[in-house]
Amino acid sequence: MRRALPVALLGAALLAWSWLRLESGGDAGEATLVVLLALVPMAVVSPRLRVLTAVLAFLAAGALAFDLGVSWRLPGQVLSRFGGGFLEFYDVQIPFDPATHPRMHGVLLVALFGFALAVALAAAACRPGLVALALVVGVGWSGTLLPGHDLLRGALLLLAVLATTTLLRRGPLRGLGTALAAGALVLVAAIAASSSSAFAKGAFLDWQHWDPYTKPAKPVDVSYVWNSSYRGLTFHGKPTTVFRVKASSEPHYWRSSVLATVQDGHWLEELSPELPPLVESGPLGDEGLVPARERARRSWETQEVTIEALRDNRLPGGSIPVRFETGSKVGVVKYDPSGVAYADDPVSRGKTYKVQSYAPSPTALQLSRSLPRYGGVIVARKQKKYREIEPGVYPQLFGTPGQAAEVRYLLTDYARADELRAYRRLYALAERVAGGARSPYAAVVALERWFRIGGGFVYDQHPPAPPAGVPALVDFVARGKRGFCQHYAGAMTLMLRYLGIPSRVAVGFTSGTYDKKHGEWVVSDRNAHMWVEVWFSGWGWLPFDPTPGRSGLAGPYSSSSPNFNVAATAAVLGSSQGLRKFAQGLAEELGFNGAARTSPDVPQLGAAVPSDGGHSRFWGVLRAFALVAAGALLVLAALKLALRRSRFLTRDPRRLAGACRRDLRDFLLDQGLDVPASATLRELAELVEDEFRVGAGAFGLHASAARFGPRAGAGEAAHAMRRELRVLRRGMRRELSRPERLRGLLSLRSLGLAR
Repeated sequence: MRRALPVALLGAALLAWSWLRLESGGDAGEATLVVLLALVPMAVVSPRLRVLTAVLAFLAAGALAFDLGVSWRLPGQVLSRFGGGFLEFYDVQIPFDPATHPRMHGVLLVALFGFALAVALAAAACRPGLVALALVVGVGWSGTLLPGHDLLRGALLLLAVLATTTLLRRGPLRGLGTALAAGALVLVAAIAASSSSAFAKGAFLDWQHWDPYTKPAKPVDVSYVWNSSYRGLTFHGKPTTVFRVKASSEPHYWRSSVLATVQDGHWLEELSPELPPLVESGPLGDEGLVPARERARRSWETQEVTIEALRDNRLPGGSIPVRFETGSKVGVVKYDPSGVAYADDPVSRGKTYKVQSYAPSPTALQLSRSLPRYGGVIVARKQKKYREIEPGVYPQLFGTPGQAAEVRYLLTDYARADELRAYRRLYALAERVAGGARSPYAAVVALERWFRIGGGFVYDQHPPAPPAGVPALVDFVARGKRGFCQHYAGAMTLMLRYLGIPSRVAVGFTSGTYDKKHGEWVVSDRNAHMWVEVWFSGWGWLPFDPTPGRSGLAGPYSSSSPNFNVAATAAVLGSSQGLRKFAQGLAEELGFNGAARTSPDVPQLGAAVPSDGGHSRFWGVLRAFALVAAGALLVLAALKLALRRSRFLTRDPRRLAGACRRDLRDFLLDQGLDVPASATLRELAELVEDEFRVGAGAFGLHASAARFGPRAGAGEAAHAMRRELRVLRRGMRRELSRPERLRGLLSLRSLGLAR
C-alpha cells in the first residue's frame, strides 16, 4: 500500500489532466471526488470485499456524475445515461460546455473513474504491466478525441510508466530492467505508429468517428419543421440517411423550401402551391424575377432523388430547383412559384423523382456589376415580399436616395417604431459592416465575411438564451455571437433587408457525402441546414452561407467558396468606402476590432478643416503622406494575400500539399523564424508546436497523406489538410500580439525581399 498509493495518485492526476481537457470551464471538484472514490478499494485487503467495494464505488461515482438519487434503479439509470452521453460525443464539438451537455460531463467523470480504478487496483496488486496498460489506454483515448500538447502528454505518460515500474518493484534492483523495457516499448511503438503505412490510413486514425452501432437499424423516418427556432439544436442517435441523389460530383445545397416572411425576428414558411401545368411553359419562379439565363435549358442540371427516410411533403432539389418530373410515383404535387414542390402526402421510402436545377457560377466581378434593378413581387404594391422586415413594413430598396435615413425613421419615429426599436442595434451593425458598399454584392460579401471570419462568431448548437426582452437575433449579433445555422442565416437575411437588398432564407440540406462508386450524394439528417439566397439582376437567386464551417457553394461568387478571388473582391470593394471596409476587414483579422470607430466631432482624413496658413499646409502634406503610406501598406497586404490564394488554384493533391507547405513556411518566415527552404511538412509542424504551442499533429498527418499517400485518398486528405491549415493559422495568430501580427502582415521575408 505504501508504494501503490503514490502510483495510483500519479496515474489519477495524469488521467484527470487528460480527460478534463475535453471540457470548457468544467469543475475540478467533482473530478477530485470521483478519483477519491476510485482509490477507496485499494484500502480493502480481501479480494472479494475489494470487488464489492469497487462496485459500490462505481455506483456512487455514477450517481455523482449524473446527479442521481440513491434507489434500486440506480444501476440501470447510470447505464442508460452513460449510453446517451456516449453517443453525444459523436454529435458535439469538443471541448464541450458541461452546463449544456450534462450527460457528456457524466460520461467523462465515469471514464475518469474507470481508468483511475483500473490503475488503483493494478497498483494494489503490484502489477506494473497492467498499470502501464491502463495509463496508455486512458491517456491515449482522451488524446485522440482532442489533440494538443501531444509531446508533453507523451513525455508525462512515459515518465509515469517508468515511475510505475520502478516504484512497484519488489527489491532494490528487481524491476529496473522492466522499467527500461517498458520505456523502450513505448518509444518503439510511437516510432512504429508514426512511420507505418498502416497507421497512415485515415479510417484507422479517425477511429473516434467510428459508428458504435453494429446491429441493423430499424427503418426510421425523419421529419422537420422548417420555420426558424433559436432554442438549440440536438441530434439524437446515429446519423440517418434521408435521401440519395444521382448527380455530378459538383456539390450543391439541396433546397426543400424558402422562408420569406419574418415576424419578430422569426422566419416563417408561407407557400401558395398550385397544381400543374404551372411548370409546363418554363422554369419555376416568381413573376418578374426569372432572368434570361435561368430560362436557358443548357444552364440546367438534372438530378435523380431517391427518398430514404425523409418524411416531408416538400421535395428537395439542387441549388435553385426550376422543374420537377415526378410522374405518378410521388402522388399529386403542387408548386409554389419560389421553386418549392409540395406533395399532398409525405413521399414514402424508395420513391424516386427527377429535378432540374439552375446553378450559375458568375464571377465576383460580374456580380459587382449587377445593378440594383428590381421588379416583380419585390416592388408590387400588394405583395412586397423579399424586402419585408416586419409584417407590413418595407424599407426602400438598395440604391434609393435617402434609404438609410428612411430606415432610421422606421426605427425611431414611425407609427410602429415600438415594434422595431429593439432592432436598432442590428441595423447599426449592418450599416457599420456593409453600409458603405457601392453594390448589392459588395454588401453581401461584407456581411458574409463578417459572420464567417471577422466578427468573432462561434458555431454553437446550444447558445445561451438572450436576456428578457431582447430579440434572439439582436442578442446574437450584438452580444452573444454564438449560434447555429438558423442564427446566422436569419440574422444576415434580416440585415440585408434593412439595407434594402432582396433576400430570403433557404432551408434544406448541405451536399452530403459523394459516393464515387455509385455516382450519388448520400445526405443524412446531420446535413439539415439553413442559408441565405440573394436576388441579383441578370442572375436571379444565388446562395450565400454565413455559418462558419458549413460552406458548400459550388461557384466563385462568395467569399465562402474555395475559388474565391481576392483581387476580384478588392475590385468589388474598390470605392473609397469599399476600400475602407476592406481595410477594416484586414484589421479585424489582425485583432483590431472596433479600431475604426470615430467620433462625429473628430475631423476625418480628407474632411474640411479650418485654414491656418502654413500650419494647414503642413497638416495637408502630413495627410497626403499618411494616405500614400496607407495605400502602400494596403497594396502590400493585398499582394501577399493574392499570392497566397493563387498557390491554391489547383486540384492536384500533391500540388496542394506543396502549397500548404509554402504557405506555412511563409507565415513562419514573416514572424522572424529561420526556416530552411528544404523543411519538410513534418518539420514545419514540429516547429509550430515548439514555437506557438499549437497542436499540428492533424495537419501533419493529412499533409503526409496528401503528398505521399495513395492517389485514391489523396484528394480527400488535401481538402482536410487545407481545413487544418486554416485552424493552424488561427491558433498561431491567437498566440501573437497585435504588433507581431502587424509585423507579419507587412514583412517582406516571405516575398524573398528581406532577410
